[in-house]
Amino acid sequence: MADTSIVTVDLSPFFNGDESGMKDAKEVITRACSDYGFFQIVNHGVPPSLMAQALDFFKTFFELPNEEKLKASPGEGAPFEPAGYRKQPDHSVEKNEFLVMYPPASSFNVYPDNPPELKQVFEETFSHLMKAGLLVESILNDCLGLPPNFLKEFNHDRSGDFLVALRYFPTNDARCSGLSAHEDGNCFTFVFQDVVGLEFLKDGVWIPAIPIEGGLVVNVGDIIQVLSNNKFKSATHRVIRQEVKSRHSFAYYRNLEGEKWVEPLPKFTEEIGEAAKYRGFFYKDFAAMKMKSDTHPSSYPKVIVTIKHYAIST
Repeated sequence: MADTSIVTVDLSPFFNGDESGMKDAKEVITRACSDYGFFQIVNHGVPPSLMAQALDFFKTFFELPNEEKLKASPGEGAPFEPAGYRKQPDHSVEKNEFLVMYPPASSFNVYPDNPPELKQVFEETFSHLMKAGLLVESILNDCLGLPPNFLKEFNHDRSGDFLVALRYFPTNDARCSGLSAHEDGNCFTFVFQDVVGLEFLKDGVWIPAIPIEGGLVVNVGDIIQVLSNNKFKSATHRVIRQEVKSRHSFAYYRNLEGEKWVEPLPKFTEEIGEAAKYRGFFYKDFAAMKMKSDTHPSSYPKVIVTIKHYAIST
């Protein structure tokens, strides 16, 4: 039977210099990423009080009248995911609404005027999440046995990162999910949620991510899976809506710069005599196809674009 829990890793050794603790944490993360692609972290450097405050401000925003929220609707020309406020593309069923924001210096951001403190708290939260992302990226780098700072240098451009605040509306229909099963098309994602709803597929069983104080759920994305030639898994996950109350969360997406070329690294292919499992691609092409498939499903009536689009048949 599958273990019905998500492993939690304490990252405090990476701040206090505990070599033994760092080694143990990397071993746990390596196993989790090799088997199913997700884990939870605590003591990661993002103040729990700040995360809770940010989520409270996002809740306040989502409770505003529609006409007020629509003032923060997206502008034109944002990369991949337009910034600003939107609802679920499928308007036949009201499932969720979300607010997308890029790094604080980005010209694409559309900040709500209400609550007035949201912009400052968002900028502070985003800054901390980027630092935590750098730490997790460094840990994954070591877990994969890559040269020091390889992933940092490969993925140095943060302009494509974004944070999504979401509200999933309650439902009386158990068949109506908030977000169907999928994998993220990025490097990795952090998720902070107020109530249970996020679930991961582990050994054929859906495992709920139970919120813990100060915890960030980490799920590995498609890019790490491709670079490692399937050594690390892109986590399959979904969101289940609650029956009584709305579920609030925010997710930080660690992305790539669009012109970056992605393919399995030689360390996991030719250097060990294994065939590449994916053909190479520009990240912007994959991101654009995946985004169009997600937001305009009628454009791809029979195709859900996943990283399998680039898989090499054996």
